[in-house]
Amino acid sequence: MIAIPYLTALTTYFSYGLLFAFGQFRDFFRKIFDWCSSNNLQGYAPICLGLEDFYIRRLYLRIQDCFGRPIASAPDAWFDVVERHSNDNNKTLKRTSKVSRCLNLGSYNYLGFAAADEYCTPRVIETLKKYSPSTCSTRVDGGTTALHNELEECVASFVKKPAALVFGMGYVTNSAILPVLMGKGSLIISDSLNHNSIVNGARGSGATIRVFQHNVPAHLEEVLREQIADGQPRTHRPWKKIMVVVEGIYSMEGELCKLPEIIAICKKFKAYTYLDEAHSIGAVGKSGRGVCELLGVDTADIDIMMGTFTKSFGSCGGYIAGSKELIKYLKYTCPAHLYATSISPPAAQQIISSLKVILGEDGSSRGAQKLAQIRENSNFFRSELQKMGFEVLGDNDSPVMPIMLYNPAKIPAFSRECLRQNIAVVTVAFPATPLLLARARICISAAHSREDLTHALKVISNVGDLVGIKYFPAEPLKQQQGDKTVKFD
Repeated sequence: MIAIPYLTALTTYFSYGLLFAFGQFRDFFRKIFDWCSSNNLQGYAPICLGLEDFYIRRLYLRIQDCFGRPIASAPDAWFDVVERHSNDNNKTLKRTSKVSRCLNLGSYNYLGFAAADEYCTPRVIETLKKYSPSTCSTRVDGGTTALHNELEECVASFVKKPAALVFGMGYVTNSAILPVLMGKGSLIISDSLNHNSIVNGARGSGATIRVFQHNVPAHLEEVLREQIADGQPRTHRPWKKIMVVVEGIYSMEGELCKLPEIIAICKKFKAYTYLDEAHSIGAVGKSGRGVCELLGVDTADIDIMMGTFTKSFGSCGGYIAGSKELIKYLKYTCPAHLYATSISPPAAQQIISSLKVILGEDGSSRGAQKLAQIRENSNFFRSELQKMGFEVLGDNDSPVMPIMLYNPAKIPAFSRECLRQNIAVVTVAFPATPLLLARARICISAAHSREDLTHALKVISNVGDLVGIKYFPAEPLKQQQGDKTVKFD
């Protein structure tokens, strides 16, 4: 739980209040002008109603240049950001022919596989020549190649599960699987900060949904006990099945799931465990096997393991791993498997090749070096930011580190000033976060050198002073210099 300073909360509410008031004022005159121009929709209702798109028109459009920035190169440690300009106060943005070479602190390129790799790239090119960019078919028709079968075997072996099933899109993996497994008469208990794909999947299932406080096992136990005692709504019959859904690393918080405690509670109440490892698989753990390896949890205690290939593996798609019976059932019932085009063969080869590098099966130690580098880079960067006085969320070893901004005026100020100094960062605000909790989300990569990170820290520190987001006193310089001798294991 984030404790917002009282003055910060007050000024943030005041800023949003001003934006809302001026937005309503402008909307009032807009209606008058629209009435005078007699805009005739010929009986059709407006697609975008005033209140529904108010936030977009009056708040988001003011700062939309901070989002959706196009790039013109691979999302490596450094990449080319295409410059844009606007002639109508940010309502529309036009791309220019100019690019800026920026340090990339926004992409999920945790292990550096998003750029050309000496082992992966030649094999991906050969696969492209042998197959095609797409199978042009679903898995149950003509969309299953030898690569898809090999990939599923590799994933199951990597996460130490009997079987796995891969999909072409990570988001769909959650949103399509949960409605298949859960339905009316079932109970889903979800962490309050779970990803939108989980939220939509749970809503689409028709199951009863209850939420527990973010990463608080005690509250989870309280919710489970209460729901089991009450049973289903109205009838009070016992639940058909209960599933607890959590994430390995929470993408907006950078926090590790308290998995051992949650599993103990699920076992106590005979509830299934669904673990989303989108941001943790490949990024944490001694051999990159995610939070289970990092926290010493036996994967046999996790009923359903989900993950994506878009972060650590430099590809696309997602997977579900579990028992052979579960995977067989999903193959016959999951719409994402039955009706969606299968994962691209070159993308599948990229995942297989990157897995071999991680496991050292390419004949080198580059995988182990990447894993050690991402851990060292993450812990170094987080520690230095905290010493400077920034409010940084998350846990050690997590490559995701949000820097709290709070005030809406500080979102564009921080983003634009960093870009001006060739540092590309991602800022996140409502509705992706609660209204008061706007932040800049830093993603660290094994491809970053110590010089890259030191340069980024210098720029971010200067911008933090300029924007006023150092909410804590900085540590004395002498103490910081003494801490520089600390080595990471």
